[in-house]
Amino acid sequence: MKNQAIDLLKQLISIPSISKEEQKTAELIEEFFANQGVEVNRNGNNVWVKNLHFDNAKPTVLLNSHHDTVKPNAGYSKDPYSPDVVDGKLYGLGSNDAGGALVSLMAAFLHFYDQALDFNLILAATAEEEISGRNGISSILDELGNIDFAIVGEPTEMQMAIAEKGLMVLDCLVEGTAGHAAREEGENAIYKALPVVEWFNNYEFEKVSETLGPIKMSVTQIAAGSQHNVVPDECSFVVDVRSTNAYQNEEILAIISQHVDCEVKARSTRLNPSGISIDHPIVQSGLDLGLSTYGSPTLSDQALLPFPSLKIGPGDSARSHTADEYIYIKEIEEGIDTYIALLNPILNPSLK
Repeated sequence: MKNQAIDLLKQLISIPSISKEEQKTAELIEEFFANQGVEVNRNGNNVWVKNLHFDNAKPTVLLNSHHDTVKPNAGYSKDPYSPDVVDGKLYGLGSNDAGGALVSLMAAFLHFYDQALDFNLILAATAEEEISGRNGISSILDELGNIDFAIVGEPTEMQMAIAEKGLMVLDCLVEGTAGHAAREEGENAIYKALPVVEWFNNYEFEKVSETLGPIKMSVTQIAAGSQHNVVPDECSFVVDVRSTNAYQNEEILAIISQHVDCEVKARSTRLNPSGISIDHPIVQSGLDLGLSTYGSPTLSDQALLPFPSLKIGPGDSARSHTADEYIYIKEIEEGIDTYIALLNPILNPSLK
């Protein structure tokens, strides 16, 4: 099973699957499950399978990870699509984020596939995670049916991310009045924007998350002016807001709008913070295995799931989106074992 998972990951690495262009990896995953005798479902580039004895009367666990990747960056010294193993490391684009987690979850699914379980099990290999696209996991949630909780496979060094920051990108506009720079004319929009930018830098929200800490707001882009001798009548800037489970994005947006003297528009409020209670059985199962918990600052498809979810997987987030990305072979092998041990007492208490 472990060798099969590693071989599959090598094949996935060798096929380009940049977000929105995952057709061929979706086909490979379809073919893989069909060869195992598992009935396969597909919508767009999202592929999912259900355990053999699926019963609508039972609660359901979702195992989810993605098969899309970012574009390879210019720093690669190796072929990003060549799955080379050197000193126990499997190199290649998507090996760490999140191919290792995906194939490990697939192996765990197959381990439980034909067992009599107290829970149903669905494995979904989804698209467009890297861009939080609308044709990814959110597009198939209705087809998956009722989900009680999920395990989201991302590189966490097999530690449990019980909370994850959300994301909201704001487009802000401060308006002034144009005039000639040589005369006392106009109202400079840049000067009007300075205290607003400073507010974003200094404001502290009242509620602070126990697991994720304070909300972080960063002004990341700014634009104003058309030429040197014209007082600018507009200054626009972009704010990156990393939300926590102390607030929903809509609440944060309302608070910001009350405090700043400018136009504020959110590109989207759909990427909310997420998490799961420390008392949830799947978290308790991980604690029994000696796994640690933490709050994750990085975004995943957890943000789009309207039910409790735990983020955990082999690999290291620090390697994601880096040149010469890799994952250790032993991390995948240990990941498979840990996923199975984590799920055992939930899916079939007699195995506890």
